[in-house]
Amino acid sequence: MPTAIVTGASRGVGRGVAIALASAGYAVHGTGRSIGGADLPSSIVRHRCDHLRDDQTSAVFEHVAVSGDGVDLLVNSAWGGYERMIENGAFTWSVPFWQQPLHRWNGMIDAGVRAAFVCSAHAARLMVPRRRGLIVNISFWPARKYVGNTIYGVAKAATDKLTADTAHELRPHGVTVLSLYPGLVRTEAVLAAAEWLDLSNSEGPGFIGRVITALAADSGVIERTGQAIVAAEVAPAYGVADDDGRQPRPLTLADV
Repeated sequence: MPTAIVTGASRGVGRGVAIALASAGYAVHGTGRSIGGADLPSSIVRHRCDHLRDDQTSAVFEHVAVSGDGVDLLVNSAWGGYERMIENGAFTWSVPFWQQPLHRWNGMIDAGVRAAFVCSAHAARLMVPRRRGLIVNISFWPARKYVGNTIYGVAKAATDKLTADTAHELRPHGVTVLSLYPGLVRTEAVLAAAEWLDLSNSEGPGFIGRVITALAADSGVIERTGQAIVAAEVAPAYGVADDDGRQPRPLTLADV
């Protein structure tokens, strides 16, 4: 049974990925600060973990290493960038960078990019000796285009650069690293704001997980290493459909 670690599995994209991987037969370890109360299958091993705490991150990987199964797949989905978007009655997420609260840098860069770096380093130590493995970093189009928040763009661009450079170093060891772009995902937060959103081309949380499962099963996936991939763009080739059976239209740079 292959083993996967999914960070940020308490909710959102991470939760959807964890459930999809468990359904596909993975032994899944999910991390999150509030994962104890998350709506997850009982088969998923829950690790209460704040990825701002390196000791807690280390404990997760030590637990998996001691189990002796190694790590076949790491999905870096932990992200604190959408927290506290409204402060003192004002929507601060889209204010100019010089007015941004510094906690947003911590949420996007430290709890996002830095967490992905630290987890990737731990995973690499387990994958390199086995000469196989896949690391997927959840990213998005702000890596390539301004989308209302400077820190957001910095974080996603850094995530894609993390993917490209770790892929360069890991390819000789048989380990693949990808950035994966979802579309508009019907997470709990998105559904709560559904009346203000057009969900006609949205994606179910399990869709991204099934795309990742298909990528992990592709014997030639290392030829994609270092790339940023749009999930809905590769899904048809792998026969992956949305939760409702439809094929979401891939977003483009112009759409965002």
